[in-house]
Amino acid sequence: MAEAVTSRPGVNGRHSGRVTVAVITRDRCRSVLRTLDRLAELPERPEVVVVDNGSVDGTVAAVRRHPAGARVLAAGRNTGALGRNIAVRHATTPYVAFSDDDSWWAPGALETAADLLDAHPRLGLLAARAVVGPQAAEDPLNAVLAGSPLPPAADLPGRPVLGFLACAAVVRRRAFLEAGGYHPVLFFGGEETLLAYDLAARGWGVTHVPAVTAVHHPDPGERPGRSAVQLRNALLTAWLRRPVPVALRHTAGLGAAAVRGEREAATALRGTLARLPAALRRRERLPDRVEHAARLLDRAAP
Repeated sequence: MAEAVTSRPGVNGRHSGRVTVAVITRDRCRSVLRTLDRLAELPERPEVVVVDNGSVDGTVAAVRRHPAGARVLAAGRNTGALGRNIAVRHATTPYVAFSDDDSWWAPGALETAADLLDAHPRLGLLAARAVVGPQAAEDPLNAVLAGSPLPPAADLPGRPVLGFLACAAVVRRRAFLEAGGYHPVLFFGGEETLLAYDLAARGWGVTHVPAVTAVHHPDPGERPGRSAVQLRNALLTAWLRRPVPVALRHTAGLGAAAVRGEREAATALRGTLARLPAALRRRERLPDRVEHAARLLDRAAP
């Protein structure tokens, strides 16, 4: 993917050298500046790379002026989750932590994550605990990850998982690039499972470590269309990586929901059909060991 890039280097001498924080944003200038404020306060003083997905609200200029000294990569268009791929390619540290423009990391979290990645060379992605809003409420995904039915691995910290929250993950840069990063067929929304599959397929560990905390302050209110996109991408993920009978079963379930009149299911099904040819061209079955883990998670799902 080609992208138009403008950059501003970080302030010399202030960064710890192990972790870069990658932020993607689009037309949310006020929110991303708040995130940069919080990241600048961290004791780790991480490098920060901001990928702007075609903002027209002055975000690029505002971020370049911010004292955090973030590098700004202006994609010139909306690249969705693939903006994170751009950030990782431009990072120079061994580890990359992801933030959205409404999230950041708790003090000390990045140091703990880097120590764990140093100590466990097979660890490809660390899924952190996420707390939400001013009250630091537990994100519901925390309990799901902590209750993963996958057996512990002696050479990995935490609990093995095949999912995570995109704004609460720290990756080993080499593993991320080897796995291909976020997938272009999905674009954005519910894109995490496919990346977890692709990391695990290449032998990298993906684990949940609640001792590492990310802070998420989403704007209140609904995000129209988000649920349909997540349903679409869950089905596309099945067609990209799972056996055909599994993908057909997921398709039948979504089709039945659409027939019952569930609008989001119908929208998701139409979106899947539009992207299905591209997904089938890039289909790559999971290794048996990863498919077995995926089936364990399927059975544990409510």
